[in-house]
Amino acid sequence: VQLQASGGGLVQPGGSLRLSCAASARIFSIATMMVWYRQTPGKERELVARITAGGDTDYADSVQGRFVISRDNAKNTVNLQMNSLKPEDTAVYYCNADTFDRTRGVATRFWGQGTEVTVSS
Repeated sequence: VQLQASGGGLVQPGGSLRLSCAASARIFSIATMMVWYRQTPGKERELVARITAGGDTDYADSVQGRFVISRDNAKNTVNLQMNSLKPEDTAVYYCNADTFDRTRGVATRFWGQGTEVTVSS
């Protein structure tokens, strides 16, 4: 498995969850950016947060101040700490990796499977 997302579940409003996206060592080493998206039925996929290889981060306005994306280079993992969760955060969350193989000059996007987050009382 090249990208493995985990950590989803059921949480009450105001609660927290931590999602993890574990990448293969190869993908993690050539990833220029790793991104968390989310999608709910009938809605377009939404970019939630992203982090560059250098550690620069960017967030959707809807999660700014509540979610934190981070890299664990020792574990080839990108985490998404989600705090103060709201019912509208309910979605399937996906991670992807944008990579660039300099030896071949090839850019590739890899997707992980989704992990479901439900925020409900």
